[in-house]
Amino acid sequence: MHRTRLLVLLSGLLLVASFCQTQTVMLDLPLQSQHAVITQRIGITDIIVNYHRPLVNSRQIWGKVVPYGEVWRAGANENTTVTFTDPVTIEGQPLDKGTYGLHMIPGENQWTVIFSKMSTAWGSFSYKQDEDALRITVTPQAAEFHEALTYDFDDVKPDSAVVTLRWDKVAVPFKVAVKVNDIVEASIHQQLRGLNQYYWESWDDVANYYLTSKISLDQALKDEDQSIKLEERFDNLLNKSKILEAMGRKDAATAARNQALEKASAQQLYFYGRQLQGEKKQEEAFAVFRSNAKKFPDYWTSHVGLARVYSGQGDFDKAVKEMQAALTGVPDDANRSNLEKYVKRLQSKDDINR
Repeated sequence: MHRTRLLVLLSGLLLVASFCQTQTVMLDLPLQSQHAVITQRIGITDIIVNYHRPLVNSRQIWGKVVPYGEVWRAGANENTTVTFTDPVTIEGQPLDKGTYGLHMIPGENQWTVIFSKMSTAWGSFSYKQDEDALRITVTPQAAEFHEALTYDFDDVKPDSAVVTLRWDKVAVPFKVAVKVNDIVEASIHQQLRGLNQYYWESWDDVANYYLTSKISLDQALKDEDQSIKLEERFDNLLNKSKILEAMGRKDAATAARNQALEKASAQQLYFYGRQLQGEKKQEEAFAVFRSNAKKFPDYWTSHVGLARVYSGQGDFDKAVKEMQAALTGVPDDANRSNLEKYVKRLQSKDDINR
């Protein structure tokens, strides 16, 4: 009986000791090489570098702390990892989406950058070449001194960025590129199978993406028509006119634009006029401002639009009168403050369209 109890007690003590040892390994304590994460989005693809930052600490790094010709963890502690949420190319070489262990082999004139399928190891101590997903060769560059190892995203463009490791006086860059339009189109098809398909805004956003990207204009028109089918709005009708214009169908574009303007509110007409001014289409903008004043004679943005017309014509007395009329109906303090500034400019005979 006593022996049984003693065995049970000893077993319990061993279990507690084992548990405590595990907890000791997992304690959250400060690390000498601090943890960092850096993220860059290209299109809708995220690139995430997760690493630890060793310090130079007055040491000779290259060729000594980090030997040439040997696999190095490209950071400190556990694997430095890099995650791609979509397929990418690295220096022109394809790499599938996923999380990879990032290792490097430093050299005086060339470095090898390794993307390993094994991403949960401790450093490079158990690295195996047969687990490589990709190897590339890059040229190191001289750089300003960095005490702490760091990763940056440089030369960011709509479809690419350069990931650069910097430590001591060395920089090691590699270019990541993404087929943005292909990935976005595939994502669109997925997104429009859910609740998004029932909202006019979703189809309008997709069509506008195609338009601004100058791709798939036929598909853009189909998607805009679907948006209009769900709910006919100034926004989607105006976007349809822009798509038709980009396709060279000017008469159809004019008809769609006129249809949009018929449905526009006073604010929508005013901001459309301002958009035209931003495109250097001053006379077209003035025509919209006049139309707005005729359709919504008492709305404050209509008065602002007329003030812009008179200002552009050099008739500052009428412009001041219209801007003061707008002040009587402006709904909030922020716009009121802006209008008051316009009044002062007009009183000084300063054209507010400039």
